[in-house]
Amino acid sequence: MHARRSAIRCLWACSLLALLLIAGLPGTLAAEDRPQERPNILFILADDLGWSDLGCYGATLCETPRLDRLAEEGMKFTSAYSPAPICSASRASILTGRSPARLQFEFVTKPQGVSPPVRSLQPPPYTRDLPLEEVTLAESLRDTDYVSAFSGKWHVTEHYGRYLGWSPEKGPQQQGFDVAIETFGSHTYAGKRSEEERSRYAVGEFPVDDVTGNAIRFMKQHRDGPFLMYVSHYFVHTPVRAPTTWLHEKYRDEAADRPGDPERRAHYAAFVETLDRYVGQLLDALDQLGLRENTLVVFTSDNGGHPEYADNAPLRGSKWNLYEGGIRVPMIVRWPGHVAAGTTCDVPVTGTDLFATFRDVAGLPTADQALDGESLLPLFEGREDAMASRDVVWHFPYYHPEKGYEDAQVGIGINDFAVSRTTPQSAIRAGRYKLIHFYDDDRDELYDLANDLGEQHDLSGEQPQRARELRQRLDAALLEMQARMPVPADAVRP
Repeated sequence: MHARRSAIRCLWACSLLALLLIAGLPGTLAAEDRPQERPNILFILADDLGWSDLGCYGATLCETPRLDRLAEEGMKFTSAYSPAPICSASRASILTGRSPARLQFEFVTKPQGVSPPVRSLQPPPYTRDLPLEEVTLAESLRDTDYVSAFSGKWHVTEHYGRYLGWSPEKGPQQQGFDVAIETFGSHTYAGKRSEEERSRYAVGEFPVDDVTGNAIRFMKQHRDGPFLMYVSHYFVHTPVRAPTTWLHEKYRDEAADRPGDPERRAHYAAFVETLDRYVGQLLDALDQLGLRENTLVVFTSDNGGHPEYADNAPLRGSKWNLYEGGIRVPMIVRWPGHVAAGTTCDVPVTGTDLFATFRDVAGLPTADQALDGESLLPLFEGREDAMASRDVVWHFPYYHPEKGYEDAQVGIGINDFAVSRTTPQSAIRAGRYKLIHFYDDDRDELYDLANDLGEQHDLSGEQPQRARELRQRLDAALLEMQARMPVPADAVRP
């Protein structure tokens, strides 16, 4: 395939040169007139990584030198969001460029026959699978000569054969990826390492990770590009256990003086550093293959940090709710020659935007299907005004936790380090303001994120007109998306 592509490109170049000579033009094109080579795309998605978990975002426990360097080499987004406060819904939205509300895929995929818990409201049924009819990133790029690969966590279909097992009918290859290899890599999902095994690693040594290794092998095989390499890490999702003894010991004493359970925090910090090392291996591979200059690298997370492990301060909340701690995530972009190094962007963006972004950088026109994301290319180029005025909407019409709800903490604060009760809710951010609507008691909360990042001062009583306006915009957006709503439980009971 590579030889055929090279031959085609060579023939194209020779034909162009012949045409130029026939036309009596110079044999060398001016730089601005040369056809632009489409970039490779390396997309790295972390699992449950919180906004404050990286050093470049203010982490004080976890060490993340490679991701910090990536931010120095590119653009750090300080108001990036996940499409949902939970895994499957975010991943489906990233894959399709369509919101969880429009997809009607708002929770984690569940097996047939499993229903959401009912309390005062009846939530919508769980979604089992991302429909094959939905156009994914990989399928979208098939309009070009991009080759696409997927490595890691899929989780947009019902578990097959084992926890997180890929469906043979609805896995990555059935959704457009040319190459996909299923593996847990070095994550604890692959099996809990004994203390003897964990102690075998020398200081600075990490276990080999096949999620990373498979991606590096693909990039090496397709170095002539262009390619889309989607690396979907299992880190830093539970079960959280440091893969090596030295890493656990490194953080154990320091975690003792931090909020939360010190053992959990030490294992979690080790997990974050392990993720950082694997990201570094991917970036090193790009350098070694000579692909750094023509590769767009995007790193982000599928939702906010887990409440029992992540230090989400200064943000309120965590995974499973629509306060900032549940949906604000790190996002770092590097694209030499297109994204200025060491820059920061505070414009609100989401993972839903990546579908349109990757099409744009690949030179494709606007997609035919209805999208809820927009290309971030203007922001890459420093044109923040191009996207500063749009609304961002979230929809989570469920109760959580599914089991143990009565024992969960009532109220959601900052760094509770405990699972809290979450009720059905939706949210909208418009500029500096964010409104959250709670369906259980038909209540709105309004926050000025520019002055209250921790969402401690509800302004709905002080600014009722603004609250009403944002609520109307939220309702209109959800109606246009045909969002599924929770309904009174008495209305559906026999």
